[in-house]
Amino acid sequence: MKRVLLCGCLIAMTAGAAARLEGALRAAVVKLDITPDAPQWLLGYQARQSAGVHDRLYHRILILHDGATELALVSTDICIVGSMAFYDQVRRRVEKETGLGPDAFWWFATHTHSAPEVGPPGLAQAFMPERYKQASSGASNPEYTERAIERLLEGLRQARGRLTEVRMSVGKGFASANINRRARDVDGSISLGMNPDGPVDRQIGLIRLERPDGSPLALVANYAIHGTVLGGRNLLISGDAPGVAAEYVEQKLGAPMLFINGAQGDIAPLYSVFPDPQSGHLSQFRVLLGDPILEANRRLGPAGGEASFRTGEICVETPLRSGLEWPPSLADSLRVTAGGEKLVRIPVRFLRLNRDTVIWAAPVELFSEYALRVRDRSRFPNTFYFGLVNAWMGYLPTARGLREKGYEASVSPYTERAETDFMHAVLAYLDGMPR
Repeated sequence: MKRVLLCGCLIAMTAGAAARLEGALRAAVVKLDITPDAPQWLLGYQARQSAGVHDRLYHRILILHDGATELALVSTDICIVGSMAFYDQVRRRVEKETGLGPDAFWWFATHTHSAPEVGPPGLAQAFMPERYKQASSGASNPEYTERAIERLLEGLRQARGRLTEVRMSVGKGFASANINRRARDVDGSISLGMNPDGPVDRQIGLIRLERPDGSPLALVANYAIHGTVLGGRNLLISGDAPGVAAEYVEQKLGAPMLFINGAQGDIAPLYSVFPDPQSGHLSQFRVLLGDPILEANRRLGPAGGEASFRTGEICVETPLRSGLEWPPSLADSLRVTAGGEKLVRIPVRFLRLNRDTVIWAAPVELFSEYALRVRDRSRFPNTFYFGLVNAWMGYLPTARGLREKGYEASVSPYTERAETDFMHAVLAYLDGMPR
């Protein structure tokens, strides 16, 4: 699986395409419990330690193999993966201990705010310094982090030994489980709340793997929603809406479901930041999100057994906002020009599945308008944004969102130029990707 790496604020595309691979498709899926058995520091709000478990946390690991090349998609019930430096450390262990290549490992966080922090804080420390003064001197949950990594490696090894012939189908659905969360007051001020008139992405993206006899092997469901049904007063470990919906679908389907979040930077669940699962109506997300996923799965077209992958990666460079102290541990994600301008380097991955589906993925919390605009411009019938992949590089609001301020703008490392830089690069790459 070859890698295309292009860097620049306004990226100039170079000739050449990533590898095109065709053949009979094989796959395997593994689901491993990573629920802690002792109190842990929870990520997502202020520093707080868990005081029990409401529902279990998992790694869900899907391996795809076309006969020559493997691709590993991992969905983990955590808030964020952490820094790109942390991901690189894990990726090197994955390659050494499993043989998976550096570009084959795609690690997604479901974005539950009621799971233990995994790995060092990375960019989060720049925006929440007080949290890390309270939580283990800036290094939260080192023992749990190591356990989660060991379970990840174990799952990858298991999956690689279970590959079986499969067929794949791809399609879309719709769910009204989310809402724009940038509430607007009469004076124009923006705060976290509900904005029923704001942009929102309610598309469900689905990839189903089934055995030759038609029985399900795995489902991948892509949907934009913050894992914030439970708020900062909750101390129970939970997969939040993504985890509850996934467990429900698995019970009905009889196969694991990987939940992959979308462009959820400005998107909340319909019930948000409640102190406990009961007042937050957490169980209702089985109906609000789980049932629409099951209905979309029922409506999927016939599956095919041949696979054609095309992969690539670009690096979008855009200015760092002034006055923000960039963590030294993230030095590889920042470039300083000869003129002294500081540019954040955002990796964006692409995966084309057959001729009708393209997935693009980035380690940021995108505002939903980005995904909607890319989908409108895309030549591919199925265009999915897979967010929170491999690391967390902050919120990426639109230029208007940054001007209007609000919570997301206050914790974004980017300037208003980021929208132009990012959209130009992504659309240019997709326009040049052959079908």
